[in-house]
This record gives sequence, C-alpha cells and structure tokens, in this order.
Amino acid sequence: MAEAPLPAIRSLPSWLLGRAAARGRELVAQELAAEGLKMWHHVVLSAVRDLAPVAQADLGRGVRLDPKDLVGVLNDLQSAGLVVREPDPRDRRKNAVSLTEEGARTLTRCEKVAREANDALLAPLSRAERDQLMSLLTRIAGTAE
Repeated sequence: MAEAPLPAIRSLPSWLLGRAAARGRELVAQELAAEGLKMWHHVVLSAVRDLAPVAQADLGRGVRLDPKDLVGVLNDLQSAGLVVREPDPRDRRKNAVSLTEEGARTLTRCEKVAREANDALLAPLSRAERDQLMSLLTRIAGTAE
C-alpha cells in the first residue's frame, strides 16, 4: 500500500488543526442547514442575544464580519423574522439589532444541534481527552479574541 502523499505537511500541527476545524465546520454547517441557517447566521444570532440591543456597526466589529457581509446576514435574519433592526435608543442615527422571540427559539435549536455536531466531532475522545483538548486549544488560540 502506498504511503499517503505530503507526509511532511500532514505532520504539521497547523495542518492537523486545520483539518479538524474543517471537519467541525462541516458537521455544524450540515446541522444548521437542517434549521435553514448558515454558520454566520448562527454566529450573528448568538452575538445579538449576548449584546442586544446592539448597534449594527458594533455587532460587525464584535463578530469580525465585514459591514457589507453583515448587512446580508442581517437581511436574511430579518426576512426570516429572527431579528429586528430599530433606531438605537442611545443614538437614533444608528440601527440597533435585537432578537425576536422566534429568533431566540431558533438560536436555542441551533445551539443544541451545534453541540451535538461538536460531540460527534469529539466522539473518538474520552471525556478527559476532550477536556484536555479544549484546554490546549484555548491556550493555543489565546484568550483575547
């Protein structure tokens, strides 16, 4: 049997982390698609819940999404009745974004399926190994995001 190509590349931690991340994103994306959403929809819904009411510009900076891309995500979410954009009570020149009740219910479902997808990703690991992996990844990624 032939050896897998690129052994030097495949032995790099960065390559392995990238492959694991890609697999994780794929699993979560499949589950979110079943809810009718994409990854950025989930990220933005979660941030809106945590920050609401949040100025649209602050939301974009908080999730590190380009303003024009954020507008598209918010348009999708607003069309689906998951968020509302209203004048910001602190600065009426800006829009503030908040979750609707349906948005909160949808986010709860998305969080559940995302956890399940992550459990599937980590299924080969014991509980102790999962905890160790999370600790190590947190150190590698750094705590300031």
